[in-house]
Amino acid sequence: MDITFIDETNKVSKENVNEVENLLQFAAGFLEISEDTEMSVTFMDNKGIQVINRDYRGKDQPTDVISFALEEEGEEELPIIFEDEAELFPRNLGDIMISIERANEQAIDYGHSFERELGFLAVHGFLHLNGYDHMEPEDEKEMFGLQKEILNAYGLKR
Repeated sequence: MDITFIDETNKVSKENVNEVENLLQFAAGFLEISEDTEMSVTFMDNKGIQVINRDYRGKDQPTDVISFALEEEGEEELPIIFEDEAELFPRNLGDIMISIERANEQAIDYGHSFERELGFLAVHGFLHLNGYDHMEPEDEKEMFGLQKEILNAYGLKR
């Protein structure tokens, strides 16, 4: 899987980026995602993610992670890639935005490492890109169970 990383904060270490990439590659293998798949991860500050949260979700506050799944269609939206063109282009899952400030705050609140929180948020966003959600109790149970399974199998436990 090809992952593009963008660090708008200039504060994410190369080691953290490499660890997130390794974890997402592991998660892609876990979900049997094709190798010719693309996605992006952007690291932001609270101010940057608040703008996105406000503009796209109507919530004027910072959040920890936001995912934009390209394959997810809203009501009355046309698909971005049409069936007969799908074989011509790599599959693009979409984009994950992670607030580094929120990740750090939550790591302190939850009593685990920044690396564990960053990995958790990356996998959470990745599952959203792949159609998982937690709006209904049964969906939440499935998504959070899979999240835990991936993180534990990778060795990133609380």
